[in-house]
Amino acid sequence: MELRQLRYFLKAKELLNFTEAANSLYISQSTLSQQIRQLEDELGLPLFDRVGKKVALTEAGEVFAEYAFHSLQKAKDGYLALKDLNEMLGGSLQIGVTYGLRSTFTPALVAFVRKYPQVKVNVVFATSAELLEKLNKFELDFVLSFSEDTDAKHLKYQELYSSQLVLVTSPNSELAKRTHITLDEVAALPLALPEQGYSTTHFVLKAFRQSHLQPNISVVINDIPTLLELVRSGDWNTILTQATIADDSTLSGVRIDGADMTRHAMIVSLKEMYEKRASAAFFKLLMNR
Repeated sequence: MELRQLRYFLKAKELLNFTEAANSLYISQSTLSQQIRQLEDELGLPLFDRVGKKVALTEAGEVFAEYAFHSLQKAKDGYLALKDLNEMLGGSLQIGVTYGLRSTFTPALVAFVRKYPQVKVNVVFATSAELLEKLNKFELDFVLSFSEDTDAKHLKYQELYSSQLVLVTSPNSELAKRTHITLDEVAALPLALPEQGYSTTHFVLKAFRQSHLQPNISVVINDIPTLLELVRSGDWNTILTQATIADDSTLSGVRIDGADMTRHAMIVSLKEMYEKRASAAFFKLLMNR
């Protein structure tokens, strides 16, 4: 059994079309079919049902796919470990960031690139749910997000800091003069919130439910900069962490009273995934902020 065969099998599983899989792998269809046949002969079970030009994964294929995926990832981790030892620090970093941690991430990114210009950094901004999905698919080295109530034992969490949830409003609003506000009062205000894929929105809606409150949400949006523009207009308010707006003088934050209105910023990674030296160096810069 060869790693090449596992890679071919997983691509065929993904596309369920041998012609398309072969094209994406830059090999001939006959080569792909031959390699998968050899793999099936070695395993003693068919991985695909073939009906004409159509293919479907068998039960054996479903079971084998998970092991094949992890075998390829382990081989990749071994390669990265040796590459790290050879180059000391190089290669690339794939980082996922939620918008709420932008102000924390950006200075660390600038410092990292200046210190390690040989490392290529690819950054993805998305919702926490989207980023964790990418992390679980090994598409990201780590994610910067707020903590979630989860029993996912395969994830590793490193806390960066805690930040209070605040009502974000226009500095021209009468609300901006206040030092704190109750959740009951917040529920009655016109609110614009990020879509539910954002962990802070999930947290906020849970707080409303637990207090038996029905918030007045008139706008839901998946673009945070646009959301903040709506708040600056003075017609809406939103709820974010204080850290999200800490460097923005065009917005005001009013502390929301409550038993637990604090979010915890985290570095999230996979426990079993090899931690690159570049990742460790980035973590150090984040922790020192």
